[in-house]
Amino acid sequence: MRDFDLSPLYRSAIGFDRLASLLDNASRNEQSQPAYPPYNIELLDENHYRITMAVAGFDNAELSIKSEQDILIILGQKQQDATDTRKYLYQGIAARNFERRFQLADHVRVVKASMDKGLLHVDLVHEVPEAMKPRLIEIESMA
Repeated sequence: MRDFDLSPLYRSAIGFDRLASLLDNASRNEQSQPAYPPYNIELLDENHYRITMAVAGFDNAELSIKSEQDILIILGQKQQDATDTRKYLYQGIAARNFERRFQLADHVRVVKASMDKGLLHVDLVHEVPEAMKPRLIEIESMA
């Protein structure tokens, strides 16, 4: 990915500094974040999303999902088996620890997580509070 200079956004946009920071951080993280494990982000419908992550070889007990404010953290800690004496001629299945972070938009929360055939599915929903939804205001006549 190319480097973009976002400093003009900081100078001319008032109130959008958080957006500029997010864009700046995203471009930095994209370059530094490893590609393991691979994942998909799906839009199921207007307000429902799903993150699907390929975690072959990991057990449910070796995975943890944590949601803090606007960040979703998926952590994989592979347990070291002291009795494992296998000698590989070739080892193509990765068995390393990982930490994957996702920036969540406002009012997005994790609904559930499930494991199926080596894929971890994390379902998310975007719920806008009633106070923030647009509302129709009736116009009264004074006659």
